[in-house]
Amino acid sequence: MTSTTAPKTVRTLIAPDKFKGSLTASEVAQALAAGLRSAADVPGTAGTVQCELLPLADGGDGSVDAAVAAGFTRRSYTLAGPTGQPVQASIAFDGETAVVEVANTCGLALLPEGRLEALNASSRGFGEAILFALSLAPARIVLALGGSASTDGGMGMLAALDYSFRDTHGRQLYGSGRALSQIHSIHRTALPELADTELIVASDVHNPLLGPNGAPAVFGPQKGADAEDVASLDAGLEHFVAKLAEAGFPGAADLAEHEGAGSAGGIGYACLLLGARQVSGADYFLDLLDFNARKDSCDVVITGEGSIDEQTPAGKLPAAVARRAGTRRIIAVAGRSLLPRERWSDMALTRVYTLADYTDQDSSKDPELSATLLRQIGKDIATSLL
Repeated sequence: MTSTTAPKTVRTLIAPDKFKGSLTASEVAQALAAGLRSAADVPGTAGTVQCELLPLADGGDGSVDAAVAAGFTRRSYTLAGPTGQPVQASIAFDGETAVVEVANTCGLALLPEGRLEALNASSRGFGEAILFALSLAPARIVLALGGSASTDGGMGMLAALDYSFRDTHGRQLYGSGRALSQIHSIHRTALPELADTELIVASDVHNPLLGPNGAPAVFGPQKGADAEDVASLDAGLEHFVAKLAEAGFPGAADLAEHEGAGSAGGIGYACLLLGARQVSGADYFLDLLDFNARKDSCDVVITGEGSIDEQTPAGKLPAAVARRAGTRRIIAVAGRSLLPRERWSDMALTRVYTLADYTDQDSSKDPELSATLLRQIGKDIATSLL
């Protein structure tokens, strides 16, 4: 007698963040999807896995790529990198919203030969990218602030947006951490395009600009700053704030203490000066990329990032995805996980797969190995679902 039972079909939404240093969110999703689909060829497997890919970002590096993968158009532009060298950067635009990110304009990954420049790096390229976005007449610009190479309080960014910084001899200052202490006068030329455009800071960093929890102390060492550099940068930023207040910028001192002012080496502070509205990076990008509608047609949500740890349930992207997934089965994939099994329930996770469980090698800087392991994990996930 022939069975009339239809083969099982499982609909999955693959919605990961990047695996930093190894694969983009899109590459992670593609590798997992390849593995999930290949399970149909395994003897004894009765069914198929349908895959919908939704690469994500949380406002850090990879934000432009995630927007492009979701249907935005990539627009490329040559601008000044973190140490002034020309770099080819891109923004994402859908006719109404532009996404501009620090990482691909003045980020750590753009430093020549990877040489850290704690005092000399500038955020000017990010300002130039904002100018480029303004030329497209968007209704809003999303400012993604992760991965900066500089700690200049956004001085370089503001210089690109027609803010003039001069030293005691009247010479124009380019904008860098080193230049902060040299500021003698500040003058602003209003950009009408800025007045007509909504600015949105997408970030989940809550640090203020100054002090023991400020940008130099917390993030400076990651950018090559030693203890002396940290002290110099903090003093320079304090001088920067005082000069802005002296020049009549409303709220200059109060904004330095605002949550998020210290993000991206203080670029968050400069964005606040421009009147930007702060939002949760993870939640904003889930809305921007239409996660809620996309997950409604799926049975299983697969998310993940390079590292899952004790901080992940507190609001990182996989936690935001899990929170919105409802009663659907949620599976996480990561390069490594430091989150104990008993904590999986904090995010309603059914299972956590890690690359570290599949190899003794370090996959964090090996894209090819990471992709191979993700394909195997995808196949194993599919086998468990069918």
